[in-house]
Amino acid sequence: MDANFLARAAVRADNERLEAELIELSGHLNAGEHRFLVLLAEFDRRQGWGDGATHSCAHWLNWKLGMSLNTAREKVRVAHALTDLPQISAVMAQGRLSYSMVRALTRVADRATEEYFLDVARHGTVHHIEKLARGYRRAREAEELSREAQQQESRRLTWLYDDDGSLVIKARVPAESGALFLQALQAATAELPAPDVSAETCAPRPNISVRRADALGVLAESFLANGPAALKGGDRHQIVVHVDAETLEHTSAGRCELEDGPSVSAETSRRLACDCSLIRITEDTDGEPLNVGRKTRSIPPAIRRALNSRDKGCRFPGCTHSRYVDGHHLHHWADGGETSLGNLVLLCRFHHRWVHEGGGRIDILDDGALRFVRPDGRILADGSPEMLTIQTAWTRIPALNRENGLAIDHKTAASGWTGESMDYGWAVQALLQRHHQAR
Repeated sequence: MDANFLARAAVRADNERLEAELIELSGHLNAGEHRFLVLLAEFDRRQGWGDGATHSCAHWLNWKLGMSLNTAREKVRVAHALTDLPQISAVMAQGRLSYSMVRALTRVADRATEEYFLDVARHGTVHHIEKLARGYRRAREAEELSREAQQQESRRLTWLYDDDGSLVIKARVPAESGALFLQALQAATAELPAPDVSAETCAPRPNISVRRADALGVLAESFLANGPAALKGGDRHQIVVHVDAETLEHTSAGRCELEDGPSVSAETSRRLACDCSLIRITEDTDGEPLNVGRKTRSIPPAIRRALNSRDKGCRFPGCTHSRYVDGHHLHHWADGGETSLGNLVLLCRFHHRWVHEGGGRIDILDDGALRFVRPDGRILADGSPEMLTIQTAWTRIPALNRENGLAIDHKTAASGWTGESMDYGWAVQALLQRHHQAR
Protein backbone atom coordinates (compact mmCIF):
# COMPACT_ATOMS: atom_id res chain seq x y z
CA MET A 1 0.00 0.00 0.00
CA ASP A 2 1.28 3.46 -0.89
CA ALA A 3 2.96 5.15 2.09
CA ASN A 4 1.62 8.56 0.97
CA PHE A 5 -1.90 7.17 0.94
CA LEU A 6 -1.49 5.90 4.51
CA ALA A 7 -0.11 9.27 5.60
CA ARG A 8 -3.00 11.15 4.01
CA ALA A 9 -5.48 8.75 5.63
CA ALA A 10 -3.88 9.32 9.01
CA VAL A 11 -4.07 13.10 8.53
CA ARG A 12 -7.76 12.85 7.53
CA ALA A 13 -8.49 10.74 10.60
CA ASP A 14 -6.75 13.28 12.84
CA ASN A 15 -8.67 16.13 11.21
CA GLU A 16 -11.96 14.30 11.68
CA ARG A 17 -11.20 13.73 15.36
CA LEU A 18 -10.26 17.41 15.73
CA GLU A 19 -13.43 18.49 13.93
CA ALA A 20 -15.58 16.23 16.11
CA GLU A 21 -13.98 17.60 19.27
CA LEU A 22 -14.48 21.21 18.11
CA ILE A 23 -18.18 20.63 17.34
CA GLU A 24 -18.78 18.78 20.62
CA LEU A 25 -17.03 21.46 22.66
CA SER A 26 -19.05 24.10 20.79
CA GLY A 27 -22.24 22.35 21.87
CA HIS A 28 -21.07 22.40 25.50
CA LEU A 29 -20.22 26.10 25.21
CA ASN A 30 -23.66 26.79 23.72
CA ALA A 31 -25.35 25.09 26.66
CA GLY A 32 -23.08 26.90 29.09
CA GLU A 33 -23.87 30.22 27.40
CA HIS A 34 -27.58 29.50 27.77
CA ARG A 35 -27.13 28.85 31.48
CA PHE A 36 -25.21 32.11 31.75
CA LEU A 37 -28.04 34.03 30.03
CA VAL A 38 -30.71 32.44 32.26
CA LEU A 39 -28.77 33.42 35.38
CA LEU A 40 -28.12 36.90 33.95
CA ALA A 41 -31.83 37.55 33.33
CA GLU A 42 -32.67 36.49 36.89
CA PHE A 43 -29.80 38.57 38.30
CA ASP A 44 -31.07 41.63 36.43
CA ARG A 45 -34.68 41.03 37.49
CA ARG A 46 -33.55 40.93 41.12
CA GLN A 47 -31.31 43.97 40.48
CA GLY A 48 -28.45 42.10 42.08
CA TRP A 49 -26.16 44.75 40.63
CA GLY A 50 -28.16 47.54 42.29
CA ASP A 51 -25.76 48.54 45.06
CA GLY A 52 -26.51 52.22 44.57
CA ALA A 53 -23.22 52.78 42.74
CA THR A 54 -23.74 50.84 39.51
CA HIS A 55 -25.84 52.19 36.62
CA SER A 56 -27.20 48.93 35.26
CA CYS A 57 -26.60 45.24 34.80
CA ALA A 58 -24.63 46.00 31.64
CA HIS A 59 -22.29 48.29 33.60
CA TRP A 60 -21.85 45.50 36.17
CA LEU A 61 -20.84 43.08 33.39
CA ASN A 62 -18.49 45.71 31.99
CA TRP A 63 -16.85 46.18 35.38
CA LYS A 64 -16.90 42.71 36.90
CA LEU A 65 -16.53 40.44 33.86
CA GLY A 66 -14.47 42.65 31.59
CA MET A 67 -17.01 42.86 28.75
CA SER A 68 -17.22 45.89 26.52
CA LEU A 69 -20.30 47.94 27.31
CA ASN A 70 -21.90 47.26 23.93
CA THR A 71 -21.38 43.51 24.34
CA ALA A 72 -22.75 43.66 27.87
CA ARG A 73 -25.90 45.51 26.80
CA GLU A 74 -26.48 42.95 24.07
CA LYS A 75 -26.05 40.07 26.54
CA VAL A 76 -28.69 41.58 28.83
CA ARG A 77 -31.05 42.14 25.91
CA VAL A 78 -30.72 38.55 24.68
CA ALA A 79 -31.09 37.19 28.20
CA HIS A 80 -34.44 38.92 28.69
CA ALA A 81 -35.60 38.14 25.14
CA LEU A 82 -35.12 34.41 25.74
CA THR A 83 -37.69 34.46 28.54
CA ASP A 84 -40.35 35.28 25.90
CA LEU A 85 -39.05 32.75 23.36
CA PRO A 86 -39.33 29.38 25.13
CA GLN A 87 -38.75 27.21 22.04
CA ILE A 88 -35.53 28.99 21.05
CA SER A 89 -34.41 28.94 24.68
CA ALA A 90 -34.99 25.19 24.97
CA VAL A 91 -33.01 24.39 21.81
CA MET A 92 -30.10 26.58 22.94
CA ALA A 93 -30.16 24.86 26.35
CA GLN A 94 -29.55 21.56 24.51
CA GLY A 95 -26.40 23.05 22.94
CA ARG A 96 -27.83 23.07 19.43
CA LEU A 97 -27.88 26.85 18.87
CA SER A 98 -24.92 29.21 19.21
CA TYR A 99 -25.10 32.59 20.91
CA SER A 100 -24.56 34.31 17.54
CA MET A 101 -27.57 32.49 16.12
CA VAL A 102 -29.75 33.25 19.15
CA ARG A 103 -28.70 36.90 19.16
CA ALA A 104 -29.88 37.21 15.55
CA LEU A 105 -33.12 35.35 16.28
CA THR A 106 -34.04 37.46 19.31
CA ARG A 107 -33.85 40.66 17.27
CA VAL A 108 -36.89 39.72 15.16
CA ALA A 109 -38.65 36.61 16.49
CA ASP A 110 -41.78 36.73 18.66
CA ARG A 111 -44.26 34.11 19.83
CA ALA A 112 -46.02 34.15 16.44
CA THR A 113 -42.87 33.71 14.31
CA GLU A 114 -40.59 31.87 16.74
CA GLU A 115 -41.26 28.38 15.41
CA TYR A 116 -40.67 29.40 11.78
CA PHE A 117 -37.42 31.23 12.54
CA LEU A 118 -36.26 28.28 14.64
CA ASP A 119 -36.92 25.87 11.77
CA VAL A 120 -34.76 28.04 9.48
CA ALA A 121 -32.04 28.17 12.16
CA ARG A 122 -31.94 24.40 12.49
CA HIS A 123 -31.31 23.93 8.78
CA GLY A 124 -29.39 27.12 8.02
CA THR A 125 -26.63 29.42 9.19
CA VAL A 126 -26.41 32.78 10.93
CA HIS A 127 -26.13 34.37 7.46
CA HIS A 128 -29.50 32.88 6.46
CA ILE A 129 -31.16 34.18 9.64
CA GLU A 130 -29.66 37.67 9.34
CA LYS A 131 -30.63 38.00 5.68
CA LEU A 132 -34.14 36.72 6.38
CA ALA A 133 -34.42 39.08 9.35
CA ARG A 134 -33.45 42.06 7.18
CA GLY A 135 -36.07 41.16 4.61
CA TYR A 136 -38.73 40.64 7.28
CA ARG A 137 -37.90 43.95 8.96
CA ARG A 138 -38.08 45.79 5.64
CA ALA A 139 -41.50 44.27 4.97
CA ARG A 140 -42.71 45.27 8.43
CA GLU A 141 -41.30 48.77 8.03
CA ALA A 142 -43.08 49.11 4.69
CA GLU A 143 -46.33 48.26 6.46
CA GLU A 144 -45.58 50.79 9.21
CA LEU A 145 -44.72 53.47 6.64
CA SER A 146 -47.94 52.68 4.86
CA ARG A 147 -49.83 53.09 8.11
CA GLU A 148 -48.10 56.43 8.79
CA ALA A 149 -48.97 57.57 5.27
CA GLN A 150 -52.58 56.67 5.95
CA GLN A 151 -52.45 58.75 9.14
CA GLN A 152 -51.10 61.71 7.21
CA GLU A 153 -53.73 61.28 4.52
CA SER A 154 -56.61 61.07 7.00
CA ARG A 155 -55.62 63.93 9.31
CA ARG A 156 -58.54 66.26 9.91
CA LEU A 157 -59.76 68.91 12.32
CA THR A 158 -63.39 70.06 12.17
CA TRP A 159 -65.63 72.02 14.48
CA LEU A 160 -69.23 73.04 14.82
CA TYR A 161 -71.33 75.08 17.25
CA ASP A 162 -73.79 73.15 19.38
CA ASP A 163 -77.33 74.34 20.14
CA ASP A 164 -76.22 76.01 23.38
CA GLY A 165 -73.41 77.87 21.62
CA SER A 166 -70.60 75.58 22.74
CA LEU A 167 -67.86 74.82 20.28
CA VAL A 168 -67.50 71.10 19.50
CA ILE A 169 -64.08 70.13 18.14
CA LYS A 170 -63.24 66.87 16.42
CA ALA A 171 -59.66 66.07 15.41
CA ARG A 172 -57.77 63.22 13.81
CA VAL A 173 -53.99 63.68 13.71
CA PRO A 174 -50.94 61.44 13.15
CA ALA A 175 -49.54 59.69 16.20
CA GLU A 176 -46.49 61.97 16.47
CA SER A 177 -48.51 65.17 16.42
CA GLY A 178 -51.00 63.60 18.80
CA ALA A 179 -48.31 62.75 21.32
CA LEU A 180 -47.00 66.32 21.15
CA PHE A 181 -50.49 67.71 21.66
CA LEU A 182 -51.16 65.47 24.66
CA GLN A 183 -47.85 66.46 26.22
CA ALA A 184 -48.70 70.14 25.83
CA LEU A 185 -52.22 69.56 27.15
CA GLN A 186 -50.92 67.78 30.24
CA ALA A 187 -48.44 70.58 30.88
CA ALA A 188 -51.15 73.22 30.50
CA THR A 189 -53.48 71.26 32.79
CA ALA A 190 -50.77 71.17 35.46
CA GLU A 191 -50.42 74.97 35.23
CA LEU A 192 -54.08 75.58 36.03
CA PRO A 193 -54.74 76.78 39.60
CA ALA A 194 -56.24 74.24 41.95
CA PRO A 195 -60.06 74.42 41.98
CA ASP A 196 -61.49 76.41 44.89
CA VAL A 197 -64.29 74.25 46.20
CA SER A 198 -65.85 75.61 49.38
CA ALA A 199 -68.45 74.05 51.60
CA GLU A 200 -70.61 77.18 51.33
CA THR A 201 -71.04 77.01 47.56
CA CYS A 202 -71.33 73.20 47.45
CA ALA A 203 -69.86 73.41 43.95
CA PRO A 204 -68.75 70.05 42.59
CA ARG A 205 -65.03 69.55 42.10
CA PRO A 206 -64.29 69.72 38.34
CA ASN A 207 -63.18 66.39 36.92
CA ILE A 208 -60.11 65.89 34.77
CA SER A 209 -62.12 66.22 31.54
CA VAL A 210 -63.31 69.67 32.59
CA ARG A 211 -59.78 70.73 33.55
CA ARG A 212 -58.49 69.59 30.16
CA ALA A 213 -61.10 71.73 28.47
CA ASP A 214 -59.86 74.70 30.51
CA ALA A 215 -56.26 73.81 29.58
CA LEU A 216 -57.16 74.01 25.89
CA GLY A 217 -57.91 77.69 26.39
CA VAL A 218 -54.50 78.12 28.09
CA LEU A 219 -52.82 76.59 25.05
CA ALA A 220 -54.60 79.02 22.74
CA GLU A 221 -53.71 82.03 24.91
CA SER A 222 -50.07 80.95 25.11
CA PHE A 223 -49.73 80.66 21.33
CA LEU A 224 -51.46 83.99 20.68
CA ALA A 225 -49.22 85.68 23.24
CA ASN A 226 -45.88 84.15 22.20
CA GLY A 227 -46.35 83.04 18.60
CA PRO A 228 -44.88 79.93 16.99
CA ALA A 229 -41.61 78.57 18.44
CA ALA A 230 -39.84 75.25 18.00
CA LEU A 231 -38.63 73.27 20.99
CA LYS A 232 -34.93 73.89 21.56
CA GLY A 233 -32.31 73.84 24.27
CA GLY A 234 -30.76 76.77 26.05
CA ASP A 235 -32.20 78.53 29.05
CA ARG A 236 -35.19 76.20 29.29
CA HIS A 237 -32.74 73.61 30.73
CA GLN A 238 -31.29 76.05 33.27
CA ILE A 239 -32.09 75.35 36.92
CA VAL A 240 -31.89 78.24 39.37
CA VAL A 241 -31.27 77.41 43.03
CA HIS A 242 -31.40 79.95 45.85
CA VAL A 243 -29.28 78.88 48.82
CA ASP A 244 -27.99 80.70 51.91
CA ALA A 245 -24.20 80.78 52.29
CA GLU A 246 -24.50 79.26 55.77
CA THR A 247 -26.57 76.39 54.41
CA LEU A 248 -24.11 75.75 51.60
CA GLU A 249 -21.04 75.82 53.84
CA HIS A 250 -22.32 73.87 56.83
CA THR A 251 -25.39 72.00 55.42
CA SER A 252 -27.37 73.64 58.20
CA ALA A 253 -31.03 74.66 58.17
CA GLY A 254 -31.77 77.61 55.94
CA ARG A 255 -33.01 78.71 52.57
CA CYS A 256 -32.31 76.15 49.88
CA GLU A 257 -34.93 76.02 47.15
CA LEU A 258 -35.50 75.93 43.42
CA GLU A 259 -36.69 79.18 41.91
CA ASP A 260 -40.49 79.10 41.84
CA GLY A 261 -40.27 75.54 43.09
CA PRO A 262 -39.90 73.32 46.13
CA SER A 263 -37.02 73.22 48.56
CA VAL A 264 -34.13 70.82 48.08
CA SER A 265 -31.67 69.29 50.50
CA ALA A 266 -28.49 71.15 51.41
CA GLU A 267 -26.42 68.28 50.02
CA THR A 268 -28.23 68.56 46.70
CA SER A 269 -27.34 72.24 46.53
CA ARG A 270 -23.71 71.36 47.26
CA ARG A 271 -23.72 68.88 44.37
CA LEU A 272 -25.21 71.47 42.01
CA ALA A 273 -22.69 74.06 43.21
CA CYS A 274 -19.72 71.80 42.42
CA ASP A 275 -19.77 72.81 38.76
CA CYS A 276 -22.13 75.70 38.01
CA SER A 277 -22.55 79.42 37.42
CA LEU A 278 -22.62 81.48 40.63
CA ILE A 279 -24.13 84.88 41.43
CA ARG A 280 -23.48 86.12 44.97
CA ILE A 281 -26.19 88.36 46.45
CA THR A 282 -25.65 90.20 49.75
CA GLU A 283 -28.89 90.87 51.64
CA ASP A 284 -29.76 92.85 54.75
CA THR A 285 -31.58 91.41 57.75
CA ASP A 286 -34.94 91.96 56.02
CA GLY A 287 -33.87 89.99 52.95
CA GLU A 288 -33.46 93.06 50.73
CA PRO A 289 -30.56 92.80 48.23
CA LEU A 290 -27.65 95.13 49.01
CA ASN A 291 -25.24 93.99 46.34
CA VAL A 292 -25.45 91.64 43.36
CA GLY A 293 -22.12 90.28 42.15
CA ARG A 294 -21.11 89.18 38.69
CA LYS A 295 -21.83 85.73 37.35
CA THR A 296 -18.79 83.48 37.78
CA ARG A 297 -17.99 79.84 37.22
CA SER A 298 -17.21 77.64 40.21
CA ILE A 299 -14.66 75.90 37.93
CA PRO A 300 -12.91 78.30 35.53
CA PRO A 301 -12.88 77.29 31.84
CA ALA A 302 -9.11 76.74 31.71
CA ILE A 303 -9.17 74.33 34.67
CA ARG A 304 -12.23 72.60 33.23
CA ARG A 305 -10.38 71.99 29.95
CA ALA A 306 -7.41 70.54 31.82
CA LEU A 307 -9.77 68.36 33.90
CA ASN A 308 -11.47 67.02 30.77
CA SER A 309 -8.09 66.27 29.20
CA ARG A 310 -6.86 64.41 32.29
CA ASP A 311 -9.92 62.36 33.28
CA LYS A 312 -11.61 61.92 29.86
CA GLY A 313 -14.85 60.88 31.58
CA CYS A 314 -16.28 59.66 34.86
CA ARG A 315 -13.57 58.32 37.20
CA PHE A 316 -15.87 55.98 39.10
CA PRO A 317 -14.61 52.36 38.83
CA GLY A 318 -16.22 50.63 35.88
CA CYS A 319 -18.10 53.71 34.60
CA THR A 320 -17.60 54.53 30.92
CA HIS A 321 -19.58 57.78 30.66
CA SER A 322 -17.62 60.54 28.95
CA ARG A 323 -20.48 62.97 28.29
CA TYR A 324 -22.71 64.88 30.72
CA VAL A 325 -20.07 64.79 33.44
CA ASP A 326 -19.60 67.24 36.34
CA GLY A 327 -16.46 68.51 37.96
CA HIS A 328 -16.61 67.36 41.59
CA HIS A 329 -14.67 69.10 44.36
CA LEU A 330 -13.12 66.40 46.54
CA HIS A 331 -12.89 69.02 49.28
CA HIS A 332 -15.84 71.32 48.57
CA TRP A 333 -15.06 74.94 47.81
CA ALA A 334 -17.73 76.00 50.31
CA ASP A 335 -15.61 74.27 52.99
CA GLY A 336 -12.44 76.02 51.89
CA GLY A 337 -11.33 73.52 49.26
CA GLU A 338 -9.29 74.84 46.35
CA THR A 339 -10.64 74.92 42.83
CA SER A 340 -7.50 73.27 41.50
CA LEU A 341 -6.84 70.29 39.30
CA GLY A 342 -5.63 68.25 42.27
CA ASN A 343 -8.90 68.81 44.14
CA LEU A 344 -11.19 68.02 41.21
CA VAL A 345 -12.42 64.84 39.58
CA LEU A 346 -14.93 64.20 36.80
CA LEU A 347 -18.06 62.24 37.74
CA CYS A 348 -21.14 61.44 35.68
CA ARG A 349 -24.43 62.81 37.02
CA PHE A 350 -25.39 59.43 38.49
CA HIS A 351 -22.18 58.97 40.47
CA HIS A 352 -21.99 62.66 41.41
CA ARG A 353 -25.39 62.24 43.05
CA TRP A 354 -24.16 58.99 44.64
CA VAL A 355 -21.30 60.86 46.33
CA HIS A 356 -23.41 63.74 47.64
CA GLU A 357 -26.91 62.45 48.34
CA GLY A 358 -26.09 58.73 48.33
CA GLY A 359 -23.56 58.81 51.14
CA GLY A 360 -20.59 57.63 49.07
CA ARG A 361 -17.09 58.95 49.66
CA ILE A 362 -13.95 59.56 47.64
CA ASP A 363 -10.59 59.48 49.45
CA ILE A 364 -7.29 60.73 48.06
CA LEU A 365 -4.47 58.33 48.89
CA ASP A 366 -0.87 59.32 49.55
CA ASP A 367 0.17 58.50 45.98
CA GLY A 368 -2.66 60.65 44.57
CA ALA A 369 -4.86 57.69 43.65
CA LEU A 370 -8.58 57.79 44.38
CA ARG A 371 -10.39 55.34 46.65
CA PHE A 372 -14.18 55.05 46.33
CA VAL A 373 -15.94 54.02 49.53
CA ARG A 374 -19.52 52.82 49.83
CA PRO A 375 -21.87 54.34 52.43
CA ASP A 376 -21.37 51.23 54.62
CA GLY A 377 -17.60 51.67 54.58
CA ARG A 378 -16.76 48.96 52.06
CA ILE A 379 -14.16 49.87 49.47
CA LEU A 380 -15.04 49.59 45.80
CA ALA A 381 -12.21 47.67 44.18
CA ASP A 382 -11.54 48.36 40.52
CA GLY A 383 -10.79 44.86 39.37
CA SER A 384 -12.24 41.71 37.90
CA PRO A 385 -12.68 38.41 39.71
CA GLU A 386 -10.08 35.76 39.14
CA MET A 387 -10.88 33.93 35.91
CA LEU A 388 -10.52 30.21 35.24
CA THR A 389 -7.54 29.18 33.17
CA ILE A 390 -8.22 27.80 29.70
CA GLN A 391 -6.85 24.43 30.74
CA THR A 392 -9.41 23.93 33.51
CA ALA A 393 -12.41 25.87 32.16
CA TRP A 394 -13.18 23.70 29.14
CA THR A 395 -13.23 20.49 31.21
CA ARG A 396 -15.59 21.93 33.81
CA ILE A 397 -18.22 23.06 31.30
CA PRO A 398 -18.84 19.58 29.79
CA ALA A 399 -18.86 18.07 33.29
CA LEU A 400 -21.47 20.59 34.43
CA ASN A 401 -23.59 19.89 31.35
CA ARG A 402 -23.46 16.14 31.99
CA GLU A 403 -24.50 16.74 35.60
CA ASN A 404 -27.54 18.60 34.24
CA GLY A 405 -28.47 15.62 32.08
CA LEU A 406 -27.44 17.09 28.71
CA ALA A 407 -26.31 14.58 26.07
CA ILE A 408 -24.01 16.60 23.82
CA ASP A 409 -21.84 14.95 21.17
CA HIS A 410 -20.04 15.81 17.95
CA LYS A 411 -23.34 16.18 16.05
CA THR A 412 -25.24 18.41 18.49
CA ALA A 413 -23.97 21.83 17.39
CA ALA A 414 -23.37 21.00 13.73
CA SER A 415 -25.33 23.06 11.19
CA GLY A 416 -28.09 21.27 9.29
CA TRP A 417 -27.46 23.25 6.11
CA THR A 418 -26.47 21.07 3.15
CA GLY A 419 -25.82 23.88 0.66
CA GLU A 420 -29.24 24.38 -0.88
CA SER A 421 -30.46 27.91 -1.72
CA MET A 422 -33.23 29.70 0.17
CA ASP A 423 -36.27 31.54 -1.17
CA TYR A 424 -36.23 34.63 1.06
CA GLY A 425 -39.28 36.23 -0.58
CA TRP A 426 -41.44 33.21 0.16
CA ALA A 427 -40.04 33.02 3.70
CA VAL A 428 -40.84 36.69 4.40
CA GLN A 429 -44.42 36.19 3.14
CA ALA A 430 -44.81 33.19 5.48
CA LEU A 431 -43.53 35.23 8.44
CA LEU A 432 -45.85 38.16 7.68
CA GLN A 433 -48.80 35.77 7.48
CA ARG A 434 -47.99 34.34 10.91
CA HIS A 435 -47.54 37.84 12.33
CA HIS A 436 -50.91 39.01 10.99
CA GLN A 437 -52.66 35.88 12.24
CA ALA A 438 -51.29 36.49 15.72
CA ARG A 439 -52.56 40.06 15.65
